[in-house]
Amino acid sequence: MAPPEPDRPRVVLSARGLRRDFAGFVAVRNVDLDLYHGNIHALIGPNGAGKTTVFNLLTKFLPPTSGRIELLGHDITRTSPAKVARMGLVRSFQISAVFPHLSVLDNVRVALQRPGGLSVQFWRSLSALDRLTPRAEELLRSVGLDDAKNRPAADLSYGRKRVLEIATTLALEPKVLLLDEPMAGMGHEDVRTVSDIIRSVARDRAVLMVEHNLTVVADLCDWITVMQRGEILAAGDYATVSRDERVRIAYMGTTDD
Repeated sequence: MAPPEPDRPRVVLSARGLRRDFAGFVAVRNVDLDLYHGNIHALIGPNGAGKTTVFNLLTKFLPPTSGRIELLGHDITRTSPAKVARMGLVRSFQISAVFPHLSVLDNVRVALQRPGGLSVQFWRSLSALDRLTPRAEELLRSVGLDDAKNRPAADLSYGRKRVLEIATTLALEPKVLLLDEPMAGMGHEDVRTVSDIIRSVARDRAVLMVEHNLTVVADLCDWITVMQRGEILAAGDYATVSRDERVRIAYMGTTDD
């Protein structure tokens, strides 16, 4: 469950004994997770393994049938999704809708309204967003989109739209960032670009990602939890889990090389 000693960073999100039942079907059973500041943690497994349900439990879109979740030392087991997001636990799809007809810069400025205190000040003119421009430009530089800041978001390639989504998510100043298949549908160049961005943003926060591209997982992730049929099958670094016979059977149906 934890990265190797001796230089273990602090735990920022912890789950113990997570279980979720649906009308008698156990979708997640006895799942324990620890996410560490500055680490990238992958949640992998075959389709139907329970990965998305775990994401929904952690971000409070589903209440657990039993178990406990702590964020930065606070029990959030029964906390609302909105409050959990304000506390710093943010899932990528929460800000996943790029506004296609707004500029790239304006997409990020809109996302900055909540931490900037403008989201409830609906009587303000659009010029009130101007004070958010320096931070928006900083975020765009951090993900390599500063050259496109004045372009409509609709003009971006698919991969760069996903990068813009990461920038708008970072505008919420997450302590823990959950990314659901961030490389899905991308070409090789976009995968490399997004991998570099995720590696960079993980220096200041914990990242948990569901990802099916095992090459990406091997290259990017510090710790890997493998799920099967709602339970944790194995956990460790990539070298450890890739040698696990149970993992090989779950993914390939064989232990042959």
